[in-house]
Amino acid sequence: MKKFSVTMSLGAAGLATLLLLPVQGCTDLTENPPSLIASDHFFRDEAEVLAGLAGVYAQLRSTAPEGGIYDANEVSTDEIVVPIRGKDWNDNNQWIDLHNQTWTPTSAAALNFFNGAWNSAYTGVARANLFLAAVANSTAPIPNKAAIIGEVRTLRAFYYYILMDQFGGVPIVTTTEVALRPRNTRREVFDFIERELIAARDSGLPATRLAADNGRITQGAADAILASLYVNAGVFTKDGTAGGINATGYNSCSGVTVTGGDACAAAIAAANRILNSGNYSLADSFPQSFRFDNNKSKENIFVVKFINEDQLGMGVAMASLHYCQYSANPWNGFSTLAQTYNAFNPADKRRQAILIGPQRDVLTGALVTFRVNNACPAYTPANALVFTDSIRDIRDASESEGPRPYKWPADPGHVNQNSGNDYAWFRLGEIYLIKAEAEHATGQDGPALIDLNLVRARTDPVAPALGAVSDSVILSERLFELFGEGKRRQDLIRFGKYTARTDAASGIVGGKLSRPDYYVLFPIPQTQIDANPNLIQNPGY
Repeated sequence: MKKFSVTMSLGAAGLATLLLLPVQGCTDLTENPPSLIASDHFFRDEAEVLAGLAGVYAQLRSTAPEGGIYDANEVSTDEIVVPIRGKDWNDNNQWIDLHNQTWTPTSAAALNFFNGAWNSAYTGVARANLFLAAVANSTAPIPNKAAIIGEVRTLRAFYYYILMDQFGGVPIVTTTEVALRPRNTRREVFDFIERELIAARDSGLPATRLAADNGRITQGAADAILASLYVNAGVFTKDGTAGGINATGYNSCSGVTVTGGDACAAAIAAANRILNSGNYSLADSFPQSFRFDNNKSKENIFVVKFINEDQLGMGVAMASLHYCQYSANPWNGFSTLAQTYNAFNPADKRRQAILIGPQRDVLTGALVTFRVNNACPAYTPANALVFTDSIRDIRDASESEGPRPYKWPADPGHVNQNSGNDYAWFRLGEIYLIKAEAEHATGQDGPALIDLNLVRARTDPVAPALGAVSDSVILSERLFELFGEGKRRQDLIRFGKYTARTDAASGIVGGKLSRPDYYVLFPIPQTQIDANPNLIQNPGY
């Protein structure tokens, strides 16, 4: 692991720029870089504290689109499919292995996406532990020390939230001690995350941040993670289907005991703390929370920061756009399924986040073509690029087959593939949906319907009001509102539709078939078990 210097100067850029430091590779929790923990190195002044803090934040970028965590959460569902297109996107079958849920602990999906997700999240944990140890050992005066510690405990809890979501029980590590640890149960990890978030929220985390500190943790961010934790409690407190997860039915938060009482009631309370704070509001129009200037959105609560500079920008548009419709030379890979696109009401403005039909350059608006001899010729109607609504064969797709997810538009000021769009892990639209689901699960359909319709009735309404609430309505509304935002796997598991779902309605040859129930948890990658024999594989694998 490359050592991170803590003696850098903050300069004029402030912490907002430091939050964007390039992520360095680190895959071993047993690493103890002396320069990071020696008492004579940490921390001599506030600038060094903030520089060290930036390293913990920087790891968040591995959780955003283009990373293994995001790919695992999206491509394994009905939101994204990555077909082989000629010589492109074969990649040792890893994308089809992931989408079709045919993985094993040693298959391409496990060795790439799951191993990457495990390493990325535990690198965040390691950075948080090193920072907290350094703060504890420092004799220098640290302004707002309690709040900064709360920030890092929140970030560490979030990295564990990702691990628990994907793998179930994992080793809980809170020190820099070198050791090969066994797995904790999923309930133990759940309880640890909950305690950490409550303690951090109540430790002096600010309710808001100045513009210069946009992206730093607030009380709202801690409560947003808690709200999600609680609404998923029917899944997150159980170790796979063997531990009680219903793979074919709804897993309710109602009846699950958490700190203070019932998990559904706790989800509603956490949502209300955000909604009643006055610090957030729904964006006037739906696209505002995703554009290159979405750092100004009052809707986004917990974000991963990006800027349009080399290695510091978001590049998810590269995966979806055709080679000829963006000057950054995109890769023409990610598509969505016909059945998913067709689930949207044509009048729903949120469907505009999916590209279909005749295509244009996304920045200039000029009509574009498919490639001829690997080049983009001048436009004529005969060679017009038209995205179809379906994909014929997952292993043999043409350049133009399949609708394309395009929720974070390319930045007009992009630098190569780097756009300045932030990625929101949690925004106010989802908080309303979490509250509505918990209300519905506890028989409060009147308030639930109000909350669902508030999300639709922005200043620029996205869709007509709903007339009734049901499990299927809530799951569909989460698809329409949160398409492409990394939440679909979690939702399908909670509603009992992840493993049994098929691609049959899309008519795609070689697509996903029904899979065993135990696939609600990813396998622990065999590479991790080889490195730590104390890890026990998830049941079924």
